[in-house]
Amino acid sequence: MKVYNTLTNQKEEFIPLEPGKVKMYVCGPTVYDYIHIGNARPYVIFDTIRRYMEYKGYEVNYVQNFTDVDDKIIKKAIAEGVDSKVISERYIAEAKKDAEGLNVEPATKNPKVTEEMDGIISMIQTLIDKGYAYEINGSVFYDTKAFHDYGKLSGKNIDDLEAGARIAVDENKKNPMDFVLWKPKKDGEPYWESPWGQGRPGWHIECSVMAKKYLGDTIDIHAGGEDLIFPHHENEIAQSEAANGKPFAKYWLHNGFINVDNKKMSKSLGNFFTLREIVEHIPYDVVRFFILSGHYRSPINFSKELMEAAGAGLDRIKNAYKSLVFMESKAQGTMTDEEKKLNEDADKFRVQFEAAMDDDFNTADAVTAIFEIAKFSNINVNENSSKEFVTAIREKFLKLCTILGIKPQEETKDKQISPDEVESLIAERTAAKKSKDFARADAIREELSAKGVVIEDTRAGVRWSYK
Repeated sequence: MKVYNTLTNQKEEFIPLEPGKVKMYVCGPTVYDYIHIGNARPYVIFDTIRRYMEYKGYEVNYVQNFTDVDDKIIKKAIAEGVDSKVISERYIAEAKKDAEGLNVEPATKNPKVTEEMDGIISMIQTLIDKGYAYEINGSVFYDTKAFHDYGKLSGKNIDDLEAGARIAVDENKKNPMDFVLWKPKKDGEPYWESPWGQGRPGWHIECSVMAKKYLGDTIDIHAGGEDLIFPHHENEIAQSEAANGKPFAKYWLHNGFINVDNKKMSKSLGNFFTLREIVEHIPYDVVRFFILSGHYRSPINFSKELMEAAGAGLDRIKNAYKSLVFMESKAQGTMTDEEKKLNEDADKFRVQFEAAMDDDFNTADAVTAIFEIAKFSNINVNENSSKEFVTAIREKFLKLCTILGIKPQEETKDKQISPDEVESLIAERTAAKKSKDFARADAIREELSAKGVVIEDTRAGVRWSYK
């Protein structure tokens, strides 16, 4: 398995620090509002990478934080006249709803900044003691010139950065590129007690502390959006490696941007959308499928037309799978010799899928393998196929979909009518048609439609699905 490592700017063979185990940290959202479509991409991408790692047999310890203290959270809390915790807890709950909608598996741990203050204060003190940080007037800054490898992730040279820095002058800083680890409280803001006075942490320190606490001094994979490479991830490396005296992360993975109608997403351009706004018109599973249809490191363009195309593609997969489920319910018997050969031939789709995912998690080509097995099943599975053969193909199909977090069949929970009830009504309708009671047959079709069930008469019998 090869992964593209931002730290070395090349693909490398993935070799975990500990055989059979993967320690993975993913930067999570700042919870001041609903997550936006740009947040949805790392949610889906790194969940898929985790799923594939688990499919390959690794035990993955997956940590994704919530930044629950921040200027934007505080601003919204003041505007609403509530405590900032009310805002952060509200949007943590909403972020989890969106993650569930996207079929993102729960993280091993979702730490919050506000629950990690002891560790944050301890690491800041360690950095001061080691000469990598300094305190002035209640503020603590990281001394970037004290860390000789500063810039190694982003490839930026600190002298060039300072020369072109558009950073507000802070008379407390030694150097323009120094960044804040702790800042004094302001009126109306939440604060914590510290050796440097009442205040709260800067943004970057939180991830260094959480990764160390829940994964260790050195982790296998640190991941996030491309926009976090500098300064956030660069600063994390500086903090963690200075404090711990060890390499921070072996592999750095970053997803590309999402553009909207070929323009960078921004509120000023009026093309900024929360995921919740999008799923009012486009189902969560189509959003996930759209995100997986491009390589994670490449920018992808979000538009109505492309989302409709993703929806049509996902429908092709779902329809092929529905057909398999239907054939399986009617079929009987064991595989013929011809079917055994076809079943062996179908293994090539798994091989194609794994080759794509082993090459830096190329989900676009992995999706192609799923389309291929869908096409194969449409051609080779019919009403005369044996149950053993249909089941074997369906299970291969489902396995590949599950690795990508694609659900090819609707869940029955929260449906108005259960599958057993549907089958019972279909049987009654079939009997009514046989006895030429077409009025009753039509009434049953209408009853099923009203309860969200579509039925289709085929040569092999009645096929049905939820709308």
